[in-house]
Amino acid sequence: MSRPTPERRPLSGEGPVILRVPSDPRWLPLALERFDEVLVDHAHCEKKAAANALSMIQVYPELPGLPAQMARLAREESAHLARVLEIMALRGLTLGRDTGDPYAQGLQKAIRTSAEGRKVDRLLVAAVIEARSCERLSLLAEGLEDPMLRRFYAELAQSEDGHQSLFYRLAVTATNGDEAPVRARLDELLVHEAAVLKQVGLRAAIH
Repeated sequence: MSRPTPERRPLSGEGPVILRVPSDPRWLPLALERFDEVLVDHAHCEKKAAANALSMIQVYPELPGLPAQMARLAREESAHLARVLEIMALRGLTLGRDTGDPYAQGLQKAIRTSAEGRKVDRLLVAAVIEARSCERLSLLAEGLEDPMLRRFYAELAQSEDGHQSLFYRLAVTATNGDEAPVRARLDELLVHEAAVLKQVGLRAAIH
């Protein structure tokens, strides 16, 4: 059975992650109407992305290529965070405390508990989150009126497209290059992601 093709897809790239469902068409109007809330959430997302990359180095230092690539990713995500904080400052916004991300939490519940299963799943869940971020940021790039913000979000969407590819490649590396089980597991997680997205519902947030 062929996989259904979503109405919207992330920016084109080399990545294998194809989301099962597009974002609800009501998400973009909500995000534009409550853009200040989205900005604050976006800052927290970039912060957690940088922290996750550093965590990967701590937990999986033996995985070939992972330490150097995660170090670069953490630096890039931190730079994105700094840029979002600059935009927030111009709008008189403060970061505040992180109230949590029910979307990411829902995805993490599917992570297996065995050592090898957890390693692959952590990488694949990161890839799925990056893919959804890519889609949402590209929607903002299309919908925002400010030219600076449009360029900024288009650049970030392209970065997220590359990040989801990176996490997928590392998951394949974690299985000694055997892509078939990684692809099969990714398909399972994408089905789960669609269910989580529906459960979380509409939010003025990146996820």
